[in-house]
Amino acid sequence: MNEELKNILLKVRELYMKYGIKSITMDDVARELSISKKTLYQYVTDKDDLVGKFVDHEIEIRQEEISKCFGFGFNAIEELFEISIFMNKLMRDQNPATDYDLKKYYPQHHQKTLNARREGIYRYILGNLKKGVQEGLYRKDMNKEIIAKLYLWRSEDSNLNDLFTVEEFTSIKLFVELLTYHIRGIATEKGIMVLGEKVKELETAYINNL
Repeated sequence: MNEELKNILLKVRELYMKYGIKSITMDDVARELSISKKTLYQYVTDKDDLVGKFVDHEIEIRQEEISKCFGFGFNAIEELFEISIFMNKLMRDQNPATDYDLKKYYPQHHQKTLNARREGIYRYILGNLKKGVQEGLYRKDMNKEIIAKLYLWRSEDSNLNDLFTVEEFTSIKLFVELLTYHIRGIATEKGIMVLGEKVKELETAYINNL
């Protein structure tokens, strides 16, 4: 992807996240970029193509960002906290109108986003489980594939459940409870000790930032 197209998609991302997808026309995009529609059409064929490239770029950005969670020598529990913090931030920053428009008006692109997210979460959690077992933080006697799918199922079900508002679902209290619920079910005694230390660290950091 060349730099010119990346710059276009970054502006499109800004517009979509703020106003949703349906209301933003090609004229709006060209005007915001201070270019002509003719120039814009050198990079995309139509709005559907633009939305598709926006989706591809979003998937790429998320993969790059989440990969950073694995590059700092974290143990499995610390790594899981970093992954979850990243996902929590994504939910807070997301405009519900963008997801709604994508699902209603561009279902093929929405499905691509959904598939990429599912595959990514499953892969990351499965890798995390294997790492935790090797480090002695997670139990050896668990079915890692089933646990990874349960984590994915629970995260999707919670996201779609209207029992929680976005503010509640992304709150520190619910965040800690969900991770504690998940980790205590798979952790060894050593893992539970590490979990307790991590929860205290996170809660202290939260209090200090108030």
